[in-house]
Amino acid sequence: MNPADAVPLVLETLTKACSQETAVLKPAEQQLQHWETQQGFYSTLLTIFSNHNVAVNVRWLSVLYFKNGVDRYWRKNAPNAICEEEKCTLRKSLLCPDNFREPMTQVATQLAVLVAKIARLDCPRNWPDLVPTLLEGVKCQEEHFQQRILLTLKHVTKALASKRLAPDRKLFEELSANIFNYLMNLWNSFTDSFFQSLDSRDLPLTLNTAENSLLCLKILREMIVHGFKHPERNTDCVLFISLVLQRVELFIECKNKLTEPILLEKREKISLLLTKVLYDMQENHADSYVQFIRKTLDMVVHYNFTTAGDGLIYERFTVSSFNIMKNIIRSENYKPARSVDETTDPLVIEAYKSKMAFFTRDTLTEICRRLISQYFLLTQQDLELWDSGPEDFVNEDGGDSWKFSLRPCTEVLFLSLVKEFREIITPVLVTSIQEIPRNTNPDDLTSILRKDSIYYAAGLASFDLFDEVDFDQWFTEQLLDELKVTHSNYRIIHRRVTWLIGQWIGVKFSPNQRPTLYQALLALLQSQQDLVVRLEASSTLKSAIDDMEFSTEQFLPYLETTYSLLYQLLKDVQECETKMHILNVLSFVIERVGCHIRPYVTSLVQYLPLLWDDSADHKLLRV
Repeated sequence: MNPADAVPLVLETLTKACSQETAVLKPAEQQLQHWETQQGFYSTLLTIFSNHNVAVNVRWLSVLYFKNGVDRYWRKNAPNAICEEEKCTLRKSLLCPDNFREPMTQVATQLAVLVAKIARLDCPRNWPDLVPTLLEGVKCQEEHFQQRILLTLKHVTKALASKRLAPDRKLFEELSANIFNYLMNLWNSFTDSFFQSLDSRDLPLTLNTAENSLLCLKILREMIVHGFKHPERNTDCVLFISLVLQRVELFIECKNKLTEPILLEKREKISLLLTKVLYDMQENHADSYVQFIRKTLDMVVHYNFTTAGDGLIYERFTVSSFNIMKNIIRSENYKPARSVDETTDPLVIEAYKSKMAFFTRDTLTEICRRLISQYFLLTQQDLELWDSGPEDFVNEDGGDSWKFSLRPCTEVLFLSLVKEFREIITPVLVTSIQEIPRNTNPDDLTSILRKDSIYYAAGLASFDLFDEVDFDQWFTEQLLDELKVTHSNYRIIHRRVTWLIGQWIGVKFSPNQRPTLYQALLALLQSQQDLVVRLEASSTLKSAIDDMEFSTEQFLPYLETTYSLLYQLLKDVQECETKMHILNVLSFVIERVGCHIRPYVTSLVQYLPLLWDDSADHKLLRV
């Protein structure tokens, strides 16, 4: 294919491939697929997307086809590989200045990704001038051009950092060592310009400096994590982390100076990324982070556990902050082997002393109380989801959600604190439990939510409260009575008490209390009960049946009713995940009672074919 002659034909075909009409779209896609293996096709695509007069969607599609072609045909040993001569021409053309003046962001982003894909395969051996060209372009004072260069450099850096072979890692380390200082100073300059521009009320300038600061920070994040084996030995790396900690505070505090929504969004993006830099640094270079432990913990507590952060912080910042604190608490690099006196590594001793000096009794008490009274509380948004989508509410958390969602993240932090500082935290929890009023006004939603949060903490820390709480007494004298209150607001307590019992069953729950528990759970499984409460009751029932102290003889009087209510619950729910959960509970019941289930299985056997038909789109449910 001769690029000079093929441009009109390929352009027409790409235009048709953007059509919404299937009759036009399909033949065009087939023709483009046919051209993918022809020499000169990708040079033609480059000519098309480099022409800014061509329609945006057509240029975007041409970059996309080029990018996909790199994945399939760029390697030398690939079938129908692009010839070396054409690849050389393409690499040279991609660095044409006009490609870094791309006016449309979506095309510019795809173009940057395209360059990064080739860089991962060819840089630096076959493309030695890529990084020098980009660094030279960064020095350009033309704002738009400079920003496109930074965008490309960001994607190239990320691609090179992802290479894991030893020679590739060494090359990336050399690259990082050579340009880290320059990029750090550039980032610092853009960030200073951002804060200075706030006073001048120059919105275009502020947005430009914010975006450039963000791009530089993303590049530096990749380099400091993957480009240095021992960042603590590099003065630029140490200075960078110090600057990051300072900048977090500045970006959080500057909220009151911002009025434009787009600037508030930029502020959140940058401040969040700054915390991610700290998180990545601590996780990947724990020893290098020792000198920053105290300052980091100060920052986390100052904004998340005092009134200083009121109106300034946002959920994702809190999640990231909590994850950093959790990492510091859990890190094995910061724990002495048996005692401090027996530890010989000075870094471990320094880290441990920094951590213990910060986590005083007063600090831990305040953190614990705030976690319970502020972060464990169900929000209005939670209650709205409960009403509008009860199954979604029940299935909301799972997997790695603690990395991204506030409630599971808070839970993990709380458990880390309890495990690490048990002697200080457990008395605080016991006091909170003792202060709970036995009778809570059903109309007082605030008090109900407060009680819910304390029960939540008591359930999470059940193993650590083994010697501190007489759960049998608590169960018989208070919790059972709370399950009998019928006010609508008490559904919150019903659900939490049911969950709490499930947490304590395997910890400290007398076998002679099981019949009482089964009666309480069966009452909560009735059809007139709230669906969230019914689902929680089924989970607690599963915990009771799966316990080592489960007695089939104790359970048999309740088997028929249990089976009937679980079967009805299975029919009442709609979501695949929820049905799988209930089937799992039923399978546990059947497994534990054995042949005693025979009189009741007919209805389930009749229902399963209907469930099979309804689950055509849910393969896991069928399995």
